[in-house]
Amino acid sequence: MSDSQRAPTAIPQITRRAAIKGLAIGAGYALASSQTRLIAAPVASAPTLIATTHAGKVSGFIDREIVAFKGIPYGADTAPRRFMKAVPPGPWTGIRLAVAFGPRAPQPRPPARVSAAGSVADPGGPVSEDCLYLNVWTPALRDGGKRPVMVYLHGGGYVAHSANFDMYDGVNLCRRGNVVVVTLNHRLNVFGYLYLAEIGGPEFADSGNLGQLDLILALQWVRDNIAEFGGDPNRVLIFGESGGGGKVATLMAMPLAAGLFHRAATSSGEAVSALTPEQGTFRAEAVLNALGLPLDQVAQIKSVPIDLLISASTVTDFPGPVIDETTLTRVPFGADAPSVSAHIPFMVGTNRDESRALIGEGNAALFSLTWEGLKQSLAPYARRMGDLDRMIYLYRHLHPEFSASDVFFAATTDSHDWRAAVIELNARTNLPAGSAPTYSYELRWGSPFDGGKYKACHGLDLALMFDNVALSHRMTGTGPEAFAVAAQMSEAYLAFARTGDPNNPKLPRWPAYDRTRRATMAFDAVSQEIDDPRGKEREFFAEVPY
Repeated sequence: MSDSQRAPTAIPQITRRAAIKGLAIGAGYALASSQTRLIAAPVASAPTLIATTHAGKVSGFIDREIVAFKGIPYGADTAPRRFMKAVPPGPWTGIRLAVAFGPRAPQPRPPARVSAAGSVADPGGPVSEDCLYLNVWTPALRDGGKRPVMVYLHGGGYVAHSANFDMYDGVNLCRRGNVVVVTLNHRLNVFGYLYLAEIGGPEFADSGNLGQLDLILALQWVRDNIAEFGGDPNRVLIFGESGGGGKVATLMAMPLAAGLFHRAATSSGEAVSALTPEQGTFRAEAVLNALGLPLDQVAQIKSVPIDLLISASTVTDFPGPVIDETTLTRVPFGADAPSVSAHIPFMVGTNRDESRALIGEGNAALFSLTWEGLKQSLAPYARRMGDLDRMIYLYRHLHPEFSASDVFFAATTDSHDWRAAVIELNARTNLPAGSAPTYSYELRWGSPFDGGKYKACHGLDLALMFDNVALSHRMTGTGPEAFAVAAQMSEAYLAFARTGDPNNPKLPRWPAYDRTRRATMAFDAVSQEIDDPRGKEREFFAEVPY
């Protein structure tokens, strides 16, 4: 019997509110450290859903016929081990309530807004260094179902955001594909990627890649516990969008992650570079200077208040992991693809109009550019574009229907986001014969938001891959096309999680990527496979240093 045909074990219907009420009755309860979750002795009369992890028992709830657990700790509080590798959580007795998301990692607080992606940038809730929590959605517990496990790594670069957004809700993927979905929070920005090893010595040896090491700790939790939640620890997909895609690609180059996942997928987020130790040290010195800490007193950074650390972190950017020669020894996707993950099926996706949200959302004037002002508007992005006059001529020749704004958004998307995806795809084609296949896709269907001006923008694919159109309706609308594209994209991810091949009955045949055809699935109202999309643009940017 296939995964999609296997019926889940019947589960009593208990809501999140009932779970809280049931555990609070009778035996009493205590607040768990600084968290607003309850730890209580079992109550015989409470209709709870209990799962046993290696650290202790947790209780969940039923959400639309799916079992949900939110806020399960996979690591101990990182505050006592700031700038050090995290450790597993300590064991607990009784039953830990797991019905609410765990705290978000400390991060700069962006202004609250509703974006083209249809989500409030700051989802609210507590912020804490005690942020190593994950969430699980599953059709059934302990039924030996051996379901594919889909572990999502959130975006926001390496600086911000969390798994606590509604659009990452796993119910619909579980219902559609009989899978287990896991989302998680981890350390970010200065807490997760501040390289202090060369300044502070062995005590800070792992500091430049702590965010990645947190992800590895979470994947170890999945390996050790997911069978209890009806999942298969030998069939784990890691997938991520934007910064989450970069985290996925970096894990593919980290030997410590070997064996913890079996398929990988990135969308709108690549990792074709990493910081050198010199670059990482330069950024660390900038943060220490902002804090007023001399380099020979770096150890004091472990006791600096969170708000001061976050404020100091804004003096520099945190573009991600550091080649520290211990946890990460190479550029994830540079001149070649990492051999440590050559056996992992890989799926690489982008959105056709990434920069319409990434750049255009903060500058409305870019949607009404004139030809006279186009070159000046492109100048800040010219490093990866080559000769601007030649490039503008190319786009006007290839796309005579384009406006100046269309050229701007196409060129800024193609030279950065899409080109990085091509670099990863090309690198994978150079792996030895017999290596796992790689699949390429692009989203072409456009958002109806704000008159449709954002088209297939950055972030649009999230609601589609999670099959959560109803939760992101501002972004996708609620028309039949939105649900149809969501069905196609989510089925592709489900098939890929199940077998390592995204082909499924909702799509035309989708060949693996190679240098001959460069086969790419174009997701649209009517999806189609296209060979070498944007081939002329690809050839042009291949001549420009990335």
